[in-house]
Amino acid sequence: MRTQSEGMADDGAAILVVEDEALVRAMAADILLDAGYRIFQAGDAPDALAILEERDDIGAVFTDIEMPGMTGLALAATIRDRWPCVALLITSGRLRPGAGEMPTGADYLAKPYHPDELVAALGSMLL
Repeated sequence: MRTQSEGMADDGAAILVVEDEALVRAMAADILLDAGYRIFQAGDAPDALAILEERDDIGAVFTDIEMPGMTGLALAATIRDRWPCVALLITSGRLRPGAGEMPTGADYLAKPYHPDELVAALGSMLL
C-alpha cells in the first residue's frame, strides 16, 4: 500500500516512511508532517522501491528492519546501491544491527523513540 501525505511546508524535504504496521507508520508520518516534511509512505519494500523509482525528490528513507519479504536492512542496502544520495535511518524495537550490517552512512534509531529524537535524527541527516 502506497500513500502520500502533504506536509505543512511546501519546500520541506521529502521523506519515505517504510513500515508494515499501519499505526506505527501513521504515527511516524504524523510526527514528520508536523515537523514540516513532505511524507510518502510504504507498507513494504517493493512499494518503497516503486516510490523511489517514480520520484527524484526523496531525500531520506526511514525504515523498520522487520518486514515481511525483504527486510529493512536489505531495502536500505538496495537504496544505497541505487540511490546513494538518499539518507537512510533504520529502526527496530527488537533488533539492533551489528557492525557491518548497515549500509555505509545509514543511522539507527531504536524503538520506541521520542518524536523529537526522530525529527532530530532525520534533520541532521538532511543537512
